[in-house]
Amino acid sequence: MAFWRPAKQALNRECRPADIRIAMLTRRTIILGATGTLVAVPAVADDVAATAFVASIYNAYKGKNAKGLPLDNARTIQRYFEPSLAALISKDQKDAARRHDVPALDGDPFVDAQDWDIAAFEIALADSAPNKTRATVSFRNAGQPVSVALDLVMVNNDWRISDITWQHDGKAETLRGIYKH
Repeated sequence: MAFWRPAKQALNRECRPADIRIAMLTRRTIILGATGTLVAVPAVADDVAATAFVASIYNAYKGKNAKGLPLDNARTIQRYFEPSLAALISKDQKDAARRHDVPALDGDPFVDAQDWDIAAFEIALADSAPNKTRATVSFRNAGQPVSVALDLVMVNNDWRISDITWQHDGKAETLRGIYKH
């Protein structure tokens, strides 16, 4: 059965109620499907952008002699962390420098270590709310399995880290938690 006919053919054909119901159902299905696609596209785009953001971080740690991402200036810190966490990190670094001491964060938060030897990594995303997601990054550092969870939030249409969670002796520890002491 053809649903779309030139007007001349449609006039010569007897119109049955079942044909109208099927045609309407099909149009509704098409409209609803298109609407669903438009709603799903931003979610997929967010996942792609979040994955790209996290991959850009961990690519700096991959391979021999990888330099990582030194968090040694405010601009770099603000590039990766949301404003309130960036302020905590920067303040801690300034306070530590004034005291001639090490900051509370004295390792690399992305790899949960001071040294690294990472050949590959995997990223798994789990949406927690609109404009928020959790990226769990798994890799082997010097042969040991490591899993780091990055809580991401959208800030001015860009992903930023709102917290990092590591597992130490079966307990979860967070980057924000370091600054509560």
